[in-house]
Amino acid sequence: MGNRFLRFEYLLLLAVFTIATCGLIYELVAGTLASYLLGDSVKQFSFIIGVYLFSMGVGSYFSKFIRRNLLNTFVEIEILVGLVGGLSSVVLFLLFESVSYFQFILYFLVFVTGCLVGLEIPLLMNILKDKVKFRDLVSNVFTFDYIGALLASILFPLVLVPYLGIMRTSLFFGMINIGIAIGLCFLLSNELRKPFLLKAKAIGSFLVLLIAFCFSDSILSYSETRLYGENIVYTHTTPYQRIVLTHNKSDYRLYLNNNLQFSSADEYRYHEALVHPVMATAAKVENVLVLGGGDGLAVREILKYKDVKKITLVDLDEGMTQLFKTNTILTGFNQQSLLNDKVTVYNQDAYIWVKEAKEKFDVIIIDFPDPSNYSLGKLYSLNFYKTLQRILTPESVVVVQTTSPYFAPKSFWCINKTVKEIFPKTDAFHAYVPSFGEWGFTIAANNPTVNFSKVNRKVSGLRYYNYQFEKLNYFSKDMVAENIEINRLDNQILVRYFDEEWGKL
Repeated sequence: MGNRFLRFEYLLLLAVFTIATCGLIYELVAGTLASYLLGDSVKQFSFIIGVYLFSMGVGSYFSKFIRRNLLNTFVEIEILVGLVGGLSSVVLFLLFESVSYFQFILYFLVFVTGCLVGLEIPLLMNILKDKVKFRDLVSNVFTFDYIGALLASILFPLVLVPYLGIMRTSLFFGMINIGIAIGLCFLLSNELRKPFLLKAKAIGSFLVLLIAFCFSDSILSYSETRLYGENIVYTHTTPYQRIVLTHNKSDYRLYLNNNLQFSSADEYRYHEALVHPVMATAAKVENVLVLGGGDGLAVREILKYKDVKKITLVDLDEGMTQLFKTNTILTGFNQQSLLNDKVTVYNQDAYIWVKEAKEKFDVIIIDFPDPSNYSLGKLYSLNFYKTLQRILTPESVVVVQTTSPYFAPKSFWCINKTVKEIFPKTDAFHAYVPSFGEWGFTIAANNPTVNFSKVNRKVSGLRYYNYQFEKLNYFSKDMVAENIEINRLDNQILVRYFDEEWGKL
C-alpha cells in the first residue's frame, strides 16, 4: 500500500512540474506572439503576465467548489490545458489578419489557460492531502512548481524559439501536457472513474495536436500569406524577431515582426539619404561604425567610398546578419557587403557595445529600428548619446534614422531634440521613400563649425541623392511639432509619442 501511494504522489508531483513548465511556456508564447504581431513588447508582456496571474487566482478560487471526482477532474483539466495552450498560437496566427478583435481573443485565451492552470495546483493538493503530510505536501508542490517555471524560462529563448519556433513550441508543450494526462490515465486506472473515456479524450486530443504540429509549417505559411498578401519566399524565426521575405513581381520586401523593413523597389532612396550626407560632410571617413543595419544595405553605400578603410557593424541579431551574408537573393541587394574584408560584424547589444568600446570613429551611422518599445527606446535616449560621445573624435559626424516627420512628428522632433542636447551642431532632413512616405534623419557633429551642406567627397552613380543637402532640409508645417520633451532613460517619453502617433494609423 505504501509503495502505491508513493508512486501516486510522485506521478502527481511530476504533473505539477509539467503544469508549471507548460503554463509558463504558454504565457511566454502569448507574450512573444503579441509583441511580434502588435509591437511594444514591454506593454504586451506586462499585460499578459498580469492577466495570466489574475486568471490563475480566479482558477484557484473556483477550485474550492470542486469536491467530487477530484482525480478525474484533474486529468480532464490537464487535457484542456494542453488543448487550449497548445492550439493558442495556431488560433492567433490564423485570426490575426481577419478578426478585428484580435486582442480580445489573445487575452481571452491567456485568461482561460491561466484559469485552468490555477485550478490544477489546489486540486492536486486536495487529492494528496490525506496521503502526504501537509508540510511536505506544500513544500514538494511549490518546489516542483518553481523548478518547472525556471526550466521553461531558460529553455524558451535559448532552445525553443530558435529551433522550434513559436507555433511548434506551444503545440509541443500541449502534447507534453496531454502526454502526462495519458500517463495518469494508464498508471492510475484503478483510482479513476470511467478511465476508458478519459483515455479516449486524452489520446484524441494528443492526436489533434500532433496533426497540427506536423502541418505547422503549412499553417504558418497560410496565415502569413493572408497577412502579407504577397508570395512568401523565405521565413525564419530568430531569438529576437520573425523574419519574412516576400516577392511580388519585381519587388522583394523584408518584414521584421510584421513591420516592413525595406522594399527592394525603393530602399536605395532611404539608404542613400542615410549614408551619403554624413559621408560627404565628415572630415575623414577611414573608420566607420554602423549601429543596427544588419541587412548590410547601409554598408553597401559606405563601401562606395575608396577612403574607407574599416567598417564596424554592430547588430544584435546574428540570425539577421547571417541571413544577409548567405541568402543569394539578399546578398544580391547588399552586393555581398557583409562579406567584404573591410567589414567586421559584432552581434551584440549596441548599448552595451558602445559602453565598452575603446576605438574612436570618424563617422557613426545609426540605423536602429523605430522606437516601438522600451528596449529600442533606450537606444534613442540622452544617456546613449552621451555614451556615444566617448568614441567620437572632435571632427566626427553622426547620423540617426529618426522615423517619419509626417506620420510621427512628435517622435521625430523628440529624437532630434535629444541629440541636440548632446551635440553642439545638429540638423534635420528627410527623404521621400514611396514604401514608407516621408522619412527623417538627424545629423550631428562635435565641431560646431561644421557645415552639413559642404561636400568634402562624393561618389558617382547614385540614383537618388545628389549631394544637395539643403533640398532635404525643408520641413512643411504638417511635419513640425512643438513642446516636445527630451527622451531620457528614466521616462522613455519617445516610446509613448511613437505609440500614440503610429497607433492612430
